[in-house]
Amino acid sequence: MKKIVLIMLAVLCLNGAASAASKKNVKQTNPFLTAYTTKYGIPPFDKIKYEHYMPALKAGIEQQNKEIADIVACKEQPNFENTVLALDNSGETLNKVSYVFMALVESDNTPEMHAIAEEFMPLMTAQNDDVYMNEGLFARIKQVYDNADALGLTPVQKRLTEKYYKRMVRNGALLGTEQKNELKEINKKQSEISLKFTNNVMKEIAESIIWVDNESRLNGLAKNTVEDAKRLATEKGQPAKWAFTASASTRLDVLGSADDRDLRREMYETYTNTASRDNERNNSSNINQLIKLRQRKAQLLGFESFADYAVDPVMAHTVEAAEDLLMQLFVPAIAKVKEEVKDMQAYADAHGGNFKIAPYDYYYYAAKVKEQKFNFNEEEVRPYFEVNSVLKNGVFWAANKLYGITFTELKDAPKYNPEVTVYDVKDAQGKHLAVFMTDYFPRPTKAQGAWMSEMASEYNYNGHSERPIIYNVGSFTPPTAETPSLLTIDQVETMFHEFGHALHGMLTQAPFRGLSGTNVDRDLVELPSQINEHWAWVPEVMKNYARHYKTGEVIPQELVDKIQESSKFNQGFMTTELVGAALLDIEWHKLNWCGDIDVKKFERSVARRLHMPEEVQFRYRSPYFKHIFDNDQYSCGYYTYLWAQVLEADGWERFKTEGAFSQQAADDYRHFILEAGDTDDPMVLYKKFRGHEPNADALLRNRGLK
Repeated sequence: MKKIVLIMLAVLCLNGAASAASKKNVKQTNPFLTAYTTKYGIPPFDKIKYEHYMPALKAGIEQQNKEIADIVACKEQPNFENTVLALDNSGETLNKVSYVFMALVESDNTPEMHAIAEEFMPLMTAQNDDVYMNEGLFARIKQVYDNADALGLTPVQKRLTEKYYKRMVRNGALLGTEQKNELKEINKKQSEISLKFTNNVMKEIAESIIWVDNESRLNGLAKNTVEDAKRLATEKGQPAKWAFTASASTRLDVLGSADDRDLRREMYETYTNTASRDNERNNSSNINQLIKLRQRKAQLLGFESFADYAVDPVMAHTVEAAEDLLMQLFVPAIAKVKEEVKDMQAYADAHGGNFKIAPYDYYYYAAKVKEQKFNFNEEEVRPYFEVNSVLKNGVFWAANKLYGITFTELKDAPKYNPEVTVYDVKDAQGKHLAVFMTDYFPRPTKAQGAWMSEMASEYNYNGHSERPIIYNVGSFTPPTAETPSLLTIDQVETMFHEFGHALHGMLTQAPFRGLSGTNVDRDLVELPSQINEHWAWVPEVMKNYARHYKTGEVIPQELVDKIQESSKFNQGFMTTELVGAALLDIEWHKLNWCGDIDVKKFERSVARRLHMPEEVQFRYRSPYFKHIFDNDQYSCGYYTYLWAQVLEADGWERFKTEGAFSQQAADDYRHFILEAGDTDDPMVLYKKFRGHEPNADALLRNRGLK
């Protein structure tokens, strides 16, 4: 013990003399602090270690602070280049480390990453506050904003300037010192609490096990699901049993296919009680704290509620407009639910079910009614939806046909996990467009769900071009020793959905980082993802990817017809649970209440006011509603999925009219939506593509609700 102390003292004594050498050594050994030498600048994941994150973060903060100080101290009059563009391009090291960290903390959240996150996230939040509340920086941004015409700014330069001006105002630039300090403390606390919220959800999902010791209880389940449950049980030392978690692919198969009603009920209750049990992972306190902090933040910034603050800068502009859209969908949806439940109850009664349909019966009996009505069981099509075929012969093939882009696997590229696949994306002329990564299967350390993000952003100004690195993450049915990954219809749609986001990121041609790719209003960001789902079911595309994994046989036309005929089935349920969740989100953020709220009672009161059918619950209960509680990106913004679906349904009608592979429609869509980023008002861009403003009728027709 004494020897260790003496060694540490010696190191400290030498530190002053060796500081330059030690800094140089750190720079040489920390991959984030040197230029990446990998092809296309892919992060060298094989060289990145846990101990690299915090030094790189701190170095990145120091670098950006110096860059901001240089902008503020600039003796020249503020203009676009020396102020707005300089801000947009600041923080290169900070971006490098945060891109990688944010990707891995969601997709490979080991205990080590979790520990780092507790220090990393508050520092990131504080840095964001320091930049956007910097008085000297705001004064220069405001001067450019106020004198945009006199300075001769182009429309796109004006757009970026306006974006930073409004962002700084929304982040407290106009507040006094005392109020700024209070807002910084609010943001810091929010970051800490949101991290706790998310970790509680991930741990509960991974560790809440449903044990089955009687094989007869597994009747109806997909072979992959059963094999995966056996593997998990064996890993946990119970090889004679089956172990199920409530991860998405497993949960949906159990709820939709398990003949054992008690197993369905166990799965439903396990999932819907996530992070709301009487233990240390209960998120009720975290929700209450976040709601109060957000309410206070909104008040500081001059808004009556956080809902008003959240909706103000996007396409809806008012809470009333968002709610109006949702109710246009909700009312016909709950009417449709009554028809769906009536059909399910009749089926259950006719087949010996001496019970009233409950929420955990919905998926199962919906599938039974669907099979009866359309002579169609979704398990019939899974052998035709092998994951690699769906990706390469479906997703990639359609993108090539529409946009001329190609995908070549980079087998030697660095990967953050062995399950990741990396592709070189090129345009029709063979020019590099982007790097694309896929990571499709669940892991205990991976968050639930599916998403898209980036490892590097696009930049294309004054002859200097940098192309993006984009990735898709999923939680699809994993392969087993005997069977490849066979997707459900929902998972096929999810793959196309997330790839729509990826196209938005990969094809962008915006000149500035702050306007590129998916850096658009939340109202618009889901348009490319949702419209891309349609190509999954275009017969020409299906015939190309839907091939039996054993025989190579193309999916029979009979099954294609059944998929098409049944596509609007159960849309009452799907729409009600989605709109219900969006309305619940808004209700949370309309609150102006200083006391603690019983989360379950609040949810029940919202459901009663909405006349939510008792057989349908919110898509996400509040304690695991990560969209709205693990950060502010979708807080009081879950409704934007529906807003974007209005755009998507209306936009798809152009392709229906002109043809799914109409080159003119594809070119216009690529130019005005996928490439444009945030270079213009989203409604202006949409109307340039579509020719008119959208309305909800197309979505109602698309869902069979009108």
